[in-house]
Amino acid sequence: MCPVPGLFPVSALSLRSSPYENRQHAYLSWEDSVMETDRPLALITGASSGIGYELAKQFLSNGFDALLVAEDAEITTAANSLQDLGGQVYAERIDLSEREGVDRLYSSLTALKRPLEAAALNAGIGAGGPFLENRLEDELRLIDLNVVSTVALAKRVATDMVARNHGRILFTSSVVARMPSPFQAVYGASKAFVQSFGQALRNELKDTGVTVTTLLPGPTDTEFFERADLMDTRLGTSKKDDPALVAEQGFKGLMEGEGNVLGGSLKSRAMGMSGNVTPDAAGAEMNRKLNEPGSAHS
Repeated sequence: MCPVPGLFPVSALSLRSSPYENRQHAYLSWEDSVMETDRPLALITGASSGIGYELAKQFLSNGFDALLVAEDAEITTAANSLQDLGGQVYAERIDLSEREGVDRLYSSLTALKRPLEAAALNAGIGAGGPFLENRLEDELRLIDLNVVSTVALAKRVATDMVARNHGRILFTSSVVARMPSPFQAVYGASKAFVQSFGQALRNELKDTGVTVTTLLPGPTDTEFFERADLMDTRLGTSKKDDPALVAEQGFKGLMEGEGNVLGGSLKSRAMGMSGNVTPDAAGAEMNRKLNEPGSAHS
C-alpha cells in the first residue's frame, strides 16, 4: 500500500519499535499507521494553534486518536508536541479555503479505513477593517474557509455518521454570531451562518445517533487578532480568554450532546447571552466601539 501524500502519522505507540527509538520525530509508515485500535478517531481542523490545538489536546487526553489539519507548516510541529498524550496523531497540511483541499482531506480520512467518531470543524480566519476598504479577495477567501469548507466537510462527515447512526460534530462559531459586527462585517456574518447552520443541522439529525454542538467563544488569546488586523482596536487589545479553557468547555459540551456552548470567562458567556435579547442596532453600535480601527487609543 502506498503512503497517502501529505498525511503524516505520528504515534507514541510507534516508539516501542527499535527503528524509531532514537528519532526526534517518529513518523510511521502508512501500513503501520492503519492499525487496529479501540480508540475512536476525531478530526480537528484549524489545529495548529489556538482553540483547535487545545481541542486536539482534549480529544487525545480523553481516549481519542486524532487527525489534525491546518494550512500552515506549524501543523507538523503541533502534531509532534501532542504525540505523548497516548493517542495516534496524524498531521495533514491542507488549505481548506480551496475546494480541492476539502476533497483531499476527505480522501485522506477515507484512506484511514476507520469510522470518524467526532469532527471539530474549527478552521476559520478573520478580516478586520472597513468593508469598503478591505480587499474583496481576502473576504471571499474568508467565506470560502469559514462557510464553504464548513458546509462541504459537514456534508461528507455527517452523511457517513448518519449511515452508521453514530457520531458527534462540533462547529466553532463565536459570540459575534449573535450581533452584527461593524468593521468585522464579513467575519461576523460568516459566524452567524455557522451558528444558524449548526443548529439547523442539529434539529435535522435529532432522530439519529448523531449530535451537533456549536461552540461560541468570546475574545480568546490566539493569533486571530493579529492575523485579522485588529491589534489597533479596543477588542484586539482587550483581555482575552485562555483557549485551553474554551476547548475544555467545547469538548465537554460535545461529549454531553449539548446544543450550544458559550465558551470562555463569565464575561464572555454573558456577552453571548446578551446577544439573544439585544436589538440589532444596539448590538451593532456596541461592536462598532470594540472593532473600529484606532479604537484602542480612544
